[in-house]
Amino acid sequence: MRIRYFSSTDTLFIGFRDAPVAETRDLDENTMLDVDSKGNICAITVEHASERADILQFSYEQVAA
Repeated sequence: MRIRYFSSTDTLFIGFRDAPVAETRDLDENTMLDVDSKGNICAITVEHASERADILQFSYEQVAA
């Protein structure tokens, strides 16, 4: 997984897998979902991220099954 925030454009990119993107779906006017040919999620892009997500408060936790 790869998470990138581009402050110059206020864009948040969350990449889930490195696979060729077959389709980009607009979830709303500022959120795009990239999927591969099997419909698996590759990435999510969020425009105006500072207004729509609490990007300054990021944490990651892996929980054992």
